[in-house]
Amino acid sequence: MIVIIDYGAGNVGSIKNMLKKVGFTSSISSDPSVIDKAEKLILPGVGSFAFGINQLNKLGLVQPLERKVKQQKTPILGICLGVQLFTKASEEGNAPGLGWFDAEVKWFNMIKELNHLRVPHMGWDEPKVVKESRLFRGMEKDMRFYFVHSYYIKANDRSDVLTESFYGVTFTSALERENIIGVQFHPEKSHKFGMQLMKNFIELY
Repeated sequence: MIVIIDYGAGNVGSIKNMLKKVGFTSSISSDPSVIDKAEKLILPGVGSFAFGINQLNKLGLVQPLERKVKQQKTPILGICLGVQLFTKASEEGNAPGLGWFDAEVKWFNMIKELNHLRVPHMGWDEPKVVKESRLFRGMEKDMRFYFVHSYYIKANDRSDVLTESFYGVTFTSALERENIIGVQFHPEKSHKFGMQLMKNFIELY
């Protein structure tokens, strides 16, 4: 069973629709008992880091997720804010993240001031592949994904980094450590590339 975690901070319907397009049924839930039965988990997200982590705590989902992901090694895919919550902390608020990756979330504001770039970083981009992964199997070398974000991930452990992107600064755009996978971009808005990525996650992990 594929469970899309609904914690009040994610575009869960879009994820469910994309999974349906590539042939998979899924459930949307914030019920720990449903999450506990999942074979695959997806944590999407839009909005602020502090709100997202507070929602997970408020709904009593942190401990069930720790058990499923860290102890039982259930594959989980974090999307945009979802993967940011996998890090240790963010400049967007004081609440600590889940800490599954040795990484922090930084604000693009200084980059905007120095390089006259618009924030948020919005639009299509071609991530640079740092290491091979099942997540990108079957995609062309010119794969591209849709980004919308004002904060970016700075990974401290290079072994976790799948792809990097550049927007005034080089940032981590995809991460993987064992069963924990995350992407800064939005697969559900990335057409054929996003569809292939979701299919790979479901079938290969």
